[in-house]
Amino acid sequence: MTLGGPTMGTSWSATLVDPPAGCATVIENVLARIIAQMSNWEADSAISRFNRAPVGEWMILPLDMLTVLHAGLDMARLSGGAFDPAIGHLVDQWGFGPASLPHPAPSLRSPPWQAIALEGDKARRLADVALDFSGIAKGFAVDAIAAALRALGVTNFLVEIGGELHGEGVKPDMQPWWVDVEPPPGLAIPVLRIALCGLSVATSGDYRRYRMDGEARLSHSIDPARGAPIAPGVASVTVLHDSAMLADAWATAITVLGPDRGMALATRHALPARLVLRTPGGAQEYMTPALAAMLE
Repeated sequence: MTLGGPTMGTSWSATLVDPPAGCATVIENVLARIIAQMSNWEADSAISRFNRAPVGEWMILPLDMLTVLHAGLDMARLSGGAFDPAIGHLVDQWGFGPASLPHPAPSLRSPPWQAIALEGDKARRLADVALDFSGIAKGFAVDAIAAALRALGVTNFLVEIGGELHGEGVKPDMQPWWVDVEPPPGLAIPVLRIALCGLSVATSGDYRRYRMDGEARLSHSIDPARGAPIAPGVASVTVLHDSAMLADAWATAITVLGPDRGMALATRHALPARLVLRTPGGAQEYMTPALAAMLE
C-alpha cells in the first residue's frame, strides 16, 4: 500500500507491506502533532509561542519539540555552530521564513544557539533569538512515523518526507528498499543507489528552495557565521544515518561548512556522506571513507 499527502510545505509518502487498517490516520496524526509543535508557519504552534515569549521567561516544551531542541543544540556543538537551531531571525531576514516583513537579525556577541537555555522540560531565550527547525524537523518526522508504524506491527516500509527517507525490512520480492539519490540538475554525476534497510538518508541541496536576488541565486541554507545564505558552490550533500533526524541535521551542517571543512567533519564522525560541488568545469564529487566502504 502506498499512502501520501501534503505536509510541512512539501509532501509525505509511505509504502507499506501488509499494513493494518488505519495507517493513514496514524501517520497524519503524527504529522499534525509535529506541525502543532514545530511549525514556524503556524502562529499558535509551540515554537511560535516560544519565539514570542519575553526574553528570559521559561516555557514548558512538549516532548517532541524538546527532543528536537536537544538534538539541535547537540549538533550545534558538534558542528561548531554550522548547524544552529536558533537562526529564525536570519531565516526571516533573507526571505525564507513566514514573516511578511523580514525580522532584522539582532547583533549578538555569541552564536544564536548559545542564547537558548534548557532545564528539565523547560527552555528560555537569553537574548532575542528565534528557533527554526527547518534543517531537522522533517527528519524527525520521518523517524516519528517509522516509530508509529513499528508500534502498529508494520515491519516492512519506506517513509519519505521532502526527500528525507527511512527504510525498514524488505519489499514483498525480498529486495531491499532501493533509493536513487537525485543528482543536482545540470550536473553529470554517477547515480548514488543505496539500500535502506534500517537506514535513513537525507539530502540538502541548493536547487529546491532558493530565491533570486537580481542575478544572484540565494540558497535557503543559511551560514550562521556569515549571517547570510551559503556561498555558491555546494550543490548537494547526502548523509546516511540510523536516524533521519540526525541525517537531516548533519546534511545541513556539512552544506554550510563546504567541501573541505564539512567533509573533514563528516570523516571525523565516520559519517557516510557525499558532497557535490559546482565548479566551472562541472561537478566535483567528494565522498567520505565510510560511504565508500558501504558502497564496496
